[in-house]
Amino acid sequence: MEAELTALDDKISQLVQLTLKLRQDNSQLRQNLASAQGENKRLAEKVNTAAVRLETLLAQIPDGAE
Repeated sequence: MEAELTALDDKISQLVQLTLKLRQDNSQLRQNLASAQGENKRLAEKVNTAAVRLETLLAQIPDGAE
């Protein structure tokens, strides 16, 4: 019976350690996600700005049918 309790205690300790590690990993992943989403938003804004500038430049080019 003592051996079974010791084994159970060991498994509970492992579970606690794994839970702590997963919480840390989850926190890091949430930070990484927030960072990636911010970068994605910034890049999307740059693409949009570039598209607007390109459209403006294209509108300034004469038709060529003179």
